[in-house]
Amino acid sequence: MIDLDFQIVQQLGYIFSAMLFIYGLKMLSKEDTAARGNLVSSTGMFLAVLVTIVEIINPLLVISAIVLGGLIGSIFALKVKMTSIPEMVALFNGFGGLSSFFLAWSEFNNLTTSSLIMLITYATVIIGGVTFSGSVIAFLKLSEMFKGGNNFLNQASRWFLIFSLIFIAIAALQIVVSSLGIYSFNFEIIQQVFIALLIISILSGLAFVVPIGGGDMPVVISLLNSLSGIAAASAGILLTNTALIVAGCLVGASGLVLTLIMAKSMNRTLYNIFFVGYESSGSSSAEIDGEIKPISAEDAYLVVESARSALIVPGYGMAVAQAQHVVKELGDLLEENGCEVSFGIHPVAGRMPGHMNVLLAEANVSYDNLLEPKDINPKMDTVDIAIVIGANDVVNPSATEEPGSPIYGMPILEVHRAKTVMVLKRSMASGFAGVQNPLFFKENSRMLFGDAKESISKLVAEFKD
Repeated sequence: MIDLDFQIVQQLGYIFSAMLFIYGLKMLSKEDTAARGNLVSSTGMFLAVLVTIVEIINPLLVISAIVLGGLIGSIFALKVKMTSIPEMVALFNGFGGLSSFFLAWSEFNNLTTSSLIMLITYATVIIGGVTFSGSVIAFLKLSEMFKGGNNFLNQASRWFLIFSLIFIAIAALQIVVSSLGIYSFNFEIIQQVFIALLIISILSGLAFVVPIGGGDMPVVISLLNSLSGIAAASAGILLTNTALIVAGCLVGASGLVLTLIMAKSMNRTLYNIFFVGYESSGSSSAEIDGEIKPISAEDAYLVVESARSALIVPGYGMAVAQAQHVVKELGDLLEENGCEVSFGIHPVAGRMPGHMNVLLAEANVSYDNLLEPKDINPKMDTVDIAIVIGANDVVNPSATEEPGSPIYGMPILEVHRAKTVMVLKRSMASGFAGVQNPLFFKENSRMLFGDAKESISKLVAEFKD
């Protein structure tokens, strides 16, 4: 009777945790409630962990692991720079997948003859392994420690993926054949297949992400986040843990929706992103007409000061320079000068989903001032000056003007239609997608070279003088 009562209390705890997960996720959709939403979801997870470890024979060991993991995670989170948040998110996704991978591995020897549970174990191992190793490659690419494979490595990776799919299908078929009584495989053979599956799942993650270009990394991170959730939900089924199933499903579903939204914002299919890439989607042979027109900070101030409407377009360059606070200060000074200021945010700007939103929220930029391409493009002709801070691919006019371009058809912020465009860059290097930008050569474009934070600080100083 006592065990029954505890089971009821535990399940009620899981249900309440699930309610907190859902409510917290809903609160994350708005800037003013996002911090509280994070706290609510964390409280739900704490409650789920609490009602789980109560029934463990030696909870001290589990609590020690939780404290150690929380301490390590806290140190990393406190020390990481804002520019490195995408890399940290990639690693978080990876370790989430790795935990599910190890959990399924540990449960393998305890399995009964249930073919369904065996198939779920296989699925958990595959998804968890792919998520972990794929996230490691994403981390290396985002931190620019690994630039990407050559054509031979990319082709070899795709052939290995085909081989992996065939092997996984055979492994699943083996379980089905055994369950139907057509042929009985002994446990030693099943164990050997499972060990091979462990290795193949890790290698498949590497083969999956290695060929994908850097410009597609935000979409990759979003998909890997979804996969980590699906792996967690599968692990929850193996453990019959309601809270883990619900949390995993929420992460998996939200990550998949975000992946589809980002793919749509690039006007590309998921197949094109993950198996074709920018480098194979077209070629550009057109010469770029025009010449670069550099501008000094002093002259840039005269242009900005006279503007009555301004659009600020942040990109990864703003993150590198950690310029979000001076950008906010410049926006405030422009508004005091009678200028209407807004921020143009492309869904895939930066190195992860919502990268620019996070940076600007840190600087207390109002969420209402953040406009997507569909909101600002129709009135771009009326913008006096567009200030592009380190963005490249998301403002590249070849996406609309050059059918032969690899990014042709991708929706962009059409800043080239503004009356004046001022681009802040360190150099003339192309963006993460590796595509040259004709915006820099337009008649209405001016290039302000240098560190974005220093350049904007000079503009701010000019306003204050």
